[in-house]
Amino acid sequence: MASPTPSSSISAVAESKSIALKAEKVSVYYGSNLAVKDVYLDIPEHEIVAFIGPSGCGKSTILRCFNRMNDLIPIAKVEGRILFDGEEISGKRVDPVELRRRVGMVFQKPNPFPKSIYDNITFGAKINGYQGDYDELVERSLRGAALWDEVKDKLKESGLGLSGGQQQRLCIARAIAIEPEVILMDEPCSALDPISTIKVEELMHDLKSKYTIVIVTHNMQQASRVSDRTAFFNAIATDKGGKMGYLVEYDKTEAIFSNPKEEYTRDYVSGRFG
Repeated sequence: MASPTPSSSISAVAESKSIALKAEKVSVYYGSNLAVKDVYLDIPEHEIVAFIGPSGCGKSTILRCFNRMNDLIPIAKVEGRILFDGEEISGKRVDPVELRRRVGMVFQKPNPFPKSIYDNITFGAKINGYQGDYDELVERSLRGAALWDEVKDKLKESGLGLSGGQQQRLCIARAIAIEPEVILMDEPCSALDPISTIKVEELMHDLKSKYTIVIVTHNMQQASRVSDRTAFFNAIATDKGGKMGYLVEYDKTEAIFSNPKEEYTRDYVSGRFG
């Protein structure tokens, strides 16, 4: 397989766009193993950016860099620069807890707390010292996640009693309750049925007017449906028997799926490998 493409030329975003997140030559190590190398990315505000690529190519690893979730992995080391709102997030002045409030996360498997629907929504707000009307916050967040009409009469019931799709939307409501600016989604629909998947995708379209969204997905049809831009990652085998991920191509989604510049991208989106 060919060497990774130098990615400094594949992250360009129109200068008129405000950039929410910027990755500059970001590499991530797990111990001595280089997991993903030299990623350059500009994530514009109020767009949906999809990360696609085969397993082991670094999609989720890079996603977790944006709110320093990799800090929670003892053997992980991140090199390069990541800027959020123009500020480097690894700086000593940056509180990672506050960063994760501003850059929220929705995980692959719905993970409601073993609490009531109401308490799931208010949990993060209480930790962050929210002084407003909690009833209004719960309704606003659940409406924002297109879930209010389905649960408004059972707010005191456990969030664990909801269907899988409802649980995932509850997790999205919980994320937006703390008023983030960016929402990271790591394969948020992989555990959902097709109808629930459509609801979450429709929700993403509604949310991008208020938030910047970055989604990791193995579903190329989903990436083509929901995202404004798509980043294709690939991986090469290492001498140690592992994989090293790298960014092959980043462009508007229509270009990635209809007229990609790189052969590997064309082969992947056409189903020839992956």
